[in-house]
Amino acid sequence: MAERWTGRASVRLRTTAAAVVVVAVALAIGALVLVALVRGSLRDGVEATAEQRASDLASQVERSGPPRSGRDPDSDGDDADDEAEDPDDPEDLVWQVLDDDGRVVSSSQPLSRALPADGEDEVRLPGADQPYLVVTEDADAGDASYDVVVAASLESVEESTDALVAPLAVGLPLVLLLVGGTTWVVAGRALAPVERIRREVEGISGDRLDRRVPEPPARDEVRRLAVTMNAMLTRLQASRDRQQQFVADASHELRSPLASIRQTAEVAREHPGALPEGELAEAVLEESVRMQRLVEQLLVLTRADEGALARTRVEVDLDDLALAEARRVRRAGLAVDASGVGPGRVQGDPLALAQVVRNLVDNAARHAASRLAVSVAERAGTVELAVEDDGPGVPEAERERVFERFVRLDDARARDAGGSGLGLAIVREAVAAHGGTVGVSTSALGGARFVVRLPAAAAEGAGGASTDVAGASRRT
Repeated sequence: MAERWTGRASVRLRTTAAAVVVVAVALAIGALVLVALVRGSLRDGVEATAEQRASDLASQVERSGPPRSGRDPDSDGDDADDEAEDPDDPEDLVWQVLDDDGRVVSSSQPLSRALPADGEDEVRLPGADQPYLVVTEDADAGDASYDVVVAASLESVEESTDALVAPLAVGLPLVLLLVGGTTWVVAGRALAPVERIRREVEGISGDRLDRRVPEPPARDEVRRLAVTMNAMLTRLQASRDRQQQFVADASHELRSPLASIRQTAEVAREHPGALPEGELAEAVLEESVRMQRLVEQLLVLTRADEGALARTRVEVDLDDLALAEARRVRRAGLAVDASGVGPGRVQGDPLALAQVVRNLVDNAARHAASRLAVSVAERAGTVELAVEDDGPGVPEAERERVFERFVRLDDARARDAGGSGLGLAIVREAVAAHGGTVGVSTSALGGARFVVRLPAAAAEGAGGASTDVAGASRRT
């Protein structure tokens, strides 16, 4: 039942109830302790008074024997003022002197029975509404021994305690009411921004990610929550925009080869003799290869978005990858300077790193006029891969945008030249997944210079096997 109630009750109600319960328990314990302390202090005072009177009576008995009944030992001897009281109405302080046989020798007033001298703490006297505290003192007078018994009324203790309990019984509920009301108001004001945030979030949908929750002025946890939620909404909006742009660009890129294949096939069907023999097959093969490459690049970017790149951690010789690509491009008839390739070992996914080197070299080969250069060097714990060409270069204003997906800056990067606008985007994602950086500047050859910097592997790899993708040859 309690769990069901706490599950349905609001935070404001639960906070108020918890505050009231905690304060109620604390006040109740405090009140009980206060009453006990006051009562104990008053009782100690009554006991001290009774002990003092018993000590005085014992001293008088030892000096001059038991006093006469009804006589106050502290009086000046005037017996007229020491008349005995009615036994049905005992005084607040009564005393008796008992002999060895327990008989009353003298007393402050007649009582129906002797006061106990056996160490009993409290006794009820006839006609008294409250108990009496009993104190006993021994006294010797010559050869006789006496017990001086003094009984002090606890009526003042009970009256003082009752006088304390009454305001506590009235004040504690008022304090709890005040605590509950204050907690209710404070919790309501503290949670009001949360309710406004909830209402705003309730209205945010996939097509309204531009909306933001209100940020309260107070710099507390609620404001931090609102700031965090707005940052999350910003990331979601940016992710949705990238996804929509990605889908649109991918659809456009895939539509082009499909349209080319369809156009060629329709011409071949309508005019069987219009196309040279084998041209349809060549067109289908070319466009299918282009589509395959595009799909593979899209899959790589999807893996990057899912954080799957660089999960494999082995030692990779980056210089071997660079030399392998240099040989491949050189065989295509382009002059490649690989004299700057030196040892450089990193840790990561060999397939992803091979894709980085290939994309950079292909990009340089696509835009180079006649030659390109590849270099690898290790500097201060970092392996630096540089790919340069003598092409038109990248304008300074476009050097960040060139790494975005499906971006082609000019006709030199046209689709017909083999570029899809995904190669450099894959480079940036893969390098970032390996904890590195990539940038572009002006090359000494006159074109663009792309530089990748990756953390160097330790001198002795811990559990990672060296991966030589290029084979045993280190130079061509």
